[in-house]
Amino acid sequence: MFILILAITLHNIPEGLAIGVAFGALNFGYSAAAVAAAVSLAIGIGIQNFPEGAAVSLPLKREGLTSFKSFMYGQASALVEPISSLIGAYLVVYIRALLPYALSFAAGAMIYVVVKELIPESQSEGNEGLISIMTLIGFIVMMVLDVALG
Repeated sequence: MFILILAITLHNIPEGLAIGVAFGALNFGYSAAAVAAAVSLAIGIGIQNFPEGAAVSLPLKREGLTSFKSFMYGQASALVEPISSLIGAYLVVYIRALLPYALSFAAGAMIYVVVKELIPESQSEGNEGLISIMTLIGFIVMMVLDVALG
């Protein structure tokens, strides 16, 4: 159980960095597309944080913790995200030369998390059909956000 909580908590760090880098990059140009991209990224990551919180809280509830404690552990696992967002934005704003590397790291970290952790775990219980449908729904939501916001 501890490993699951630790894994979700640790993978929230690159998510936060990605958001921070996107908003920090706005310091160098406030084009409508850049603002829309940063907002879209933040909304998308925020949406996918709901199932992550449930992935922490529900097993804890099943193990006998109270609903309140389970919920609070789920919330605590996400506290690293806003902290790492601030770090990402700070680094990009104050060390401009890092911007291309920070954006590349953020994108690569997100791809790594999906390929290494999320996809294999989603296939472990034989739910391939449902997982495929949910992946497509997630893709559609992100495409709608991308088109609607810029």
